[in-house]
Amino acid sequence: MNIRPLADRILIRRLEAQDEVRGGIIIPDTAKEKPTEGEVVAVGPGRLSKEGKRVALEIARGDRVLIGKYSGTEVKIKGDDYVILREDDVLATFSK
Repeated sequence: MNIRPLADRILIRRLEAQDEVRGGIIIPDTAKEKPTEGEVVAVGPGRLSKEGKRVALEIARGDRVLIGKYSGTEVKIKGDDYVILREDDVLATFSK
């Protein structure tokens, strides 16, 4: 994919939630909530500081992150759903 977010924005693909819970109950599509976990697909070059220097992002491509249910802007690229948001909107990263 040839897309590069600008400034401190990142492009995330939401990871699908499980269809079945531990008790064996299957959750229908209409009752599912938006997944809060995602994988970073692309990152921008970083924001500019007040001095004009580029501040690199702490998040890298391939990281798994935790985001808010309604944060960012949802976009559709080549039929796939993604979320574009600022680095500040990421709640946490999962350790590898």
